[in-house]
Amino acid sequence: MPQSVTKRQKVGGSALSNLHFVVLYAAMLVAAAGNTALQSVMPAIGRAIGIADFWVAIAYTWSAVLWVWLAPLWAERSDHHGRKALTLLGLYGFIVSMTLCGLTLIAGLKGWTGAALTFLLFGLFRAIYGALGCATPSATQAYLAARTRRSARTAQLSALSSSFGLGTIVGPALAPLFVLPFIGLPGPLFAFALIAIVVAASIQIWLPDDRGKLGNGRGAAMSYPSLASMITGASVRAATAPQRQKRLSWRDRRIRQWIVAGVVAGHAQAATLTCIGFFIIDVLKLQPMGAEQPIAIVMMAGAGGTLAAQWGLIPKLGFSPRALIIWGALIAALGLGATALANDLYGLVLGFGLTSIGFGFTRPGFTAGASLAVPLAEQGAVAGVITSANGISYIVAPAAGMALYALDPHLPFAVAVLVVAALAWWGRKIPPRSGRTASLLSVSWMRSYSASMSGVTDARVSSSAASKSAMVTSVFERSRRSAVRPARRVRSSRSAPVKRSVRRASASRSTSAASGMPLAWIARIRRRPATSGGPT
Repeated sequence: MPQSVTKRQKVGGSALSNLHFVVLYAAMLVAAAGNTALQSVMPAIGRAIGIADFWVAIAYTWSAVLWVWLAPLWAERSDHHGRKALTLLGLYGFIVSMTLCGLTLIAGLKGWTGAALTFLLFGLFRAIYGALGCATPSATQAYLAARTRRSARTAQLSALSSSFGLGTIVGPALAPLFVLPFIGLPGPLFAFALIAIVVAASIQIWLPDDRGKLGNGRGAAMSYPSLASMITGASVRAATAPQRQKRLSWRDRRIRQWIVAGVVAGHAQAATLTCIGFFIIDVLKLQPMGAEQPIAIVMMAGAGGTLAAQWGLIPKLGFSPRALIIWGALIAALGLGATALANDLYGLVLGFGLTSIGFGFTRPGFTAGASLAVPLAEQGAVAGVITSANGISYIVAPAAGMALYALDPHLPFAVAVLVVAALAWWGRKIPPRSGRTASLLSVSWMRSYSASMSGVTDARVSSSAASKSAMVTSVFERSRRSAVRPARRVRSSRSAPVKRSVRRASASRSTSAASGMPLAWIARIRRRPATSGGPT
């Protein structure tokens, strides 16, 4: 097909062409891949320079603290400023940070600067990425949303957000290829900086300028890109909310237990993820040069386990949010124990992959539970709390994990086993939620990604945006009310038909590709006239 024709092809439900979507996708992908590639080589670089593991971890997780703090501010600025300019600003921050960090690490490895000065400068240059890089995700979301019909935004934004999940695999996979003889271990930093330059040039050339014509789309803050930052759909929900809402307090009694569960699991995962690279070097007794390949293999196994849990197991199992937290914590405890006891690469891959599957259950579990606990009008607000809970783990957990690692390399994993085991026991006290409904809501945003890739849009579910809005609102509110109320036995003469309809809805494996809702529910609601877009 001629290139000019390809450029004119439109993304489903959007005024953007395929080329426009690809450059936006690449902007987020390169940042996520570059950051995880850096995570895979930093343990070996720290050992080669000769600085304590604790300070290595602090130096490269410092940017995560800035990301958590400044990402919401950049999301708000994307409402009023040119989204193309903010996307480029985030990319320029990534390019400058990676280049300066690479030069600093080369100076340290060559002995031109001392170990302490090297990592002090490295931490300062990483702050550039943490402060500016977080502008790119919200700006790309806002740019896409402003040029996409409201009925198709969830599908397209979910497809865009999937770049972070893909980046967690691409980064560690490519990092060893860029460890070149004439550059050494810092090679991946320069390679991803060059890739980002190409992406920035593509955006500058092909993406239309939006200054003065922002539209009504919005972006939302996204979690810091790492193996622990899996796709939950929180940022998509915040970006597609009717209006930007004030954040709920995590102390709100409706969501408090869910947020606590997410924060506890996130701290256990962030602490062990910070230690895993150093642990691989010590267990396999590796030299710094050459350690990047086993580390990359283990990290790829972890990223693959997370994606397998979220895109494969959760939709099939149909667990409730509470069950996802309990089983996820138990699986993570088993995986952490296996990782701590491993003495070869096979054991490390198996243990860390199993650990990631477990945490791949807990994150959607607390996300779906918190989402079901509030009405549709507060989905944007609760999404902000979920995003903050995902990011707050990087403030204390990395330092705590490395402090334990300094005492004994197995200690962080042992403590994490106790923490997630306690979470599984405590999770039994969380009020149960509707299993099939909650599971569908927790993966509906992932299904939207599949729908967007196959060209399926919300138009298949409803013939108009108004009836679609009424349908989804009604389904969500009925699901939420059924989740928060205890089940009651129906004693009327209509009990048998009601029970049969419930069994049919529960047994149905057919779901709408665009919305993730059971077709049986959609058919029932479509038979009723949609009088408004509000809850029924």
